[in-house]
Amino acid sequence: MSAFKDIRDYVAIPRVLSLKLSPDGSRLVSAVQSLNPDGKSYGTALWSLPLDAEPYRLTRSAKGETGTEFTAAGDVLFTSRRPDPTVKDSDEEVPALWLLPRGGGEARQVATRPGGIGAARTAGDVVVFASDVLPGDEATDEERRKARKDAGISAILHEGYPVRYWDHDLGPGRTRLFAARLGADRLEDVRDLTPDSGSHLDDHLDFALTPDGATVVTTWTVPLDAGRQRTEIVAIDVATGERRTLFAAADHDFEGPLRISPDGARVACSRSRHTALDVSARSELWIGELATGEGRAYADDLFPMDLAWAPDSSAVYLAADHQGRRPVFRVSLDGAFDRLTTDDAAYLALNASPDGRFVYALRSGYHAPATPARIDVATGEVVELPSPAPALELPGTLTEITALADDGQEIRGWLVLPKDASAENPAPFLLWIHGGPVSSWNDWSWRWNPWIMAENGYAVLLPDPAMSTGYGQHMIDRGWGDWGPRTLADLDAIVDQTLKLPEVDDTRLAAMGGSFGGYMANWVAGHSDRYQAIVTHASLWNLDQFAGTTDASMYWQREFGVPGSERYTRLSPHAALDKITTPMLVIHGDKDYRVPIGEGLRLWWDLQRSNVDSKFLYFPDENHWVLKPGNAVAWYETVLAFLAQHVLGQEWKRPESVA
Repeated sequence: MSAFKDIRDYVAIPRVLSLKLSPDGSRLVSAVQSLNPDGKSYGTALWSLPLDAEPYRLTRSAKGETGTEFTAAGDVLFTSRRPDPTVKDSDEEVPALWLLPRGGGEARQVATRPGGIGAARTAGDVVVFASDVLPGDEATDEERRKARKDAGISAILHEGYPVRYWDHDLGPGRTRLFAARLGADRLEDVRDLTPDSGSHLDDHLDFALTPDGATVVTTWTVPLDAGRQRTEIVAIDVATGERRTLFAAADHDFEGPLRISPDGARVACSRSRHTALDVSARSELWIGELATGEGRAYADDLFPMDLAWAPDSSAVYLAADHQGRRPVFRVSLDGAFDRLTTDDAAYLALNASPDGRFVYALRSGYHAPATPARIDVATGEVVELPSPAPALELPGTLTEITALADDGQEIRGWLVLPKDASAENPAPFLLWIHGGPVSSWNDWSWRWNPWIMAENGYAVLLPDPAMSTGYGQHMIDRGWGDWGPRTLADLDAIVDQTLKLPEVDDTRLAAMGGSFGGYMANWVAGHSDRYQAIVTHASLWNLDQFAGTTDASMYWQREFGVPGSERYTRLSPHAALDKITTPMLVIHGDKDYRVPIGEGLRLWWDLQRSNVDSKFLYFPDENHWVLKPGNAVAWYETVLAFLAQHVLGQEWKRPESVA
């Protein structure tokens, strides 16, 4: 399927979002996102993926379905805002918990809460789910919500930090965990397990249920002084609600992915150390005893992205960034670890089969979007399974490129070349800088897709400079506290190497990036004149301003110090405003709380008052990403028109999507 010529065709491609294996290992269930009939939004549906047959759709509703979880009997639990046909004037505003019988038939609603139901976990006939509850007695939650709505009150009074998270406000409700028993028709004996949770479950929530249903293990955020916080792992007795701390440390966060071993004896999670001016980011696999809380770190230099236990509880399968890929590793409890997959793919959504023979996962990479795959544990052989989404025909080739930085460090990246690029017809060059900054270009991205640019004739470089994951701790240490200078030196090295290729035009160049990549796009604008155009999306501009308005100021203060300190002054892109002459396209969403709109507005004004040739693409209803299909069309069309003007020398033509 070729879908890169028209961006409207591209945004209509179905996307496989998740993968869950049934308890008996006979089938997989996936949530698939596709364009709604109105063409203005996306919806999700559940699909069954039998291991020996073609996929078929399980659910159809205007509200869509998410959060799949298998019961012991093989039924599927999911959340949806769909109306309950058995209830007159059913409330569709909040998600409820539904059950789809294994043998087929209609789904039925099994639980609802005034604040909606989020994630759910099940073991035996025990179900634990998360729900938003106003402070106070949960029994009066519905009445208090109605009174607040009737009075027209939207105000939220905060008494601690943080107040926002990525794209939504925190409060006035807070997340609590509830336990229940799966009855014949609905959940029964619903009980509030965490009436005193306050804000402890609001951020980074991940939880798991022991196989016997007796204990729920969950992340637990602990507020500290001066607006700081740390995340611990706690165990909660399902019968009594008694809580005990399992993993905690003053200088580390214990976070998801969170998995309990099939024998119920151990807990695996991610442990991340707190950064400081001279302490860089580091995450590692942590496995500890459920009974005692004693644990240790495993698999040095592998940042956990996803986990799954082997069925005999002897090892953990770990997906982690590595050299521009995301392989699956097998980590034994004795500390040994081996790479299981050897291809160029990136894996997520790991599921180990009950017989121990296979690991099922979503397999993607810059060569293909996510599709279900089966990994043979004994041999590492990978077999792609039939997918609910179509295979795509790529308009070019993907190759690997490396270069040596000025300090001798090898810098690698992926290079996308359009089909017709040659020495006689070299392609204009586009540098894309990834976000993070602690991340890697290794996975298919629907938001940052180089194949659309290749279809329009551009050679696209996706490099992994300093602070990229998958290259050892040293790679992160190199750029810590030196964001702009060190990263630009790495980028220059691999760009220089790429421009030596005869298929790449070294006279027509552009650079772009989002988030940290946007920070670097701004830095490049003030410290380099080699590019004819720069696109900066959701970018950091004035670090002192940004550090106090982002949704997680404590993280930035750890690395940069208190506002006004030397590192802010030295590394803030806005300090080089007077050096910027390259035309810039600024893009920002008003609902972005990670990099607030003030950064985009300030950058835009600074460029305008400095008479820099610039444009501002503003999304009033988007967050850090651009998620609505129509807005995605506007994003790509505007970027392409801007590049065409300044890189290809074409006359500016305002795209129809923003006309």
